[in-house]
Amino acid sequence: MDSFKKYIAEFLGTFTLVFIAAGAVCTDYYLQRAGGAGIGVLGISIAYGLAIVSITYALSYISGAHINPAVTIACWITRRMNPNTAINYIIAQIAGAALAGFVLKTLFPEAMYTVHLGTSTLGDEVSVMQGLVMEFIISFLLVLTIFGTAIDKRSFSSFSGLTIGLVVLFGVLISSPISSGAMNPARAFGPAIASGQFSHHYIWWIGPVFGGIAAAFFYDVVFAEKRKKETEARKTATRTSRQKKKR
Repeated sequence: MDSFKKYIAEFLGTFTLVFIAAGAVCTDYYLQRAGGAGIGVLGISIAYGLAIVSITYALSYISGAHINPAVTIACWITRRMNPNTAINYIIAQIAGAALAGFVLKTLFPEAMYTVHLGTSTLGDEVSVMQGLVMEFIISFLLVLTIFGTAIDKRSFSSFSGLTIGLVVLFGVLISSPISSGAMNPARAFGPAIASGQFSHHYIWWIGPVFGGIAAAFFYDVVFAEKRKKETEARKTATRTSRQKKKR
């Protein structure tokens, strides 16, 4: 039952994230179409960042508030999660993102063929490599922040939601002209499946996933001293146990 609650939390959290982050793009389009100034990149960035802050504080005590396949895979690869739980997390995240995309399609039908419901896209004259590198870097910084504030027990976890949200906000601001600043395969997938816009879609899987994995290993090697000591202690205990059995 506890595991089921975690999957529901990941589903609802990812739904909320995609609905707000992609919905902000749709709102900006509708406001501009009506002759207004729109909310612009800054408004979209703030919406995405504050959504992360709210979701983290609301759901982290239930599931850890991954709401991002790149984060879940990083935890899986570094053995912080078992494979079955990680796979179910990712399924829940993708399902929540897809539902958010189709809800946006119902609410903002005219945004489907213009901004593609907020689907992540490359900027004008931006190469695939530039998009991949940008998503890798901002996802690396995001996962590094998550490991340092929400996962490492030595940190001041009460500030984790705020710090993670700020990293997302600044990440979107910096990367919007290049890769739209997804940092999250689910964020890109939800609007894409609803709008049918899959141009270069692999960028928003490869960049965030590999950026997250790189950040996780970097954190373990450079910063996670306690984790290294625990691993060494377990190895020592295992060797001692084997030696006793041989005797």
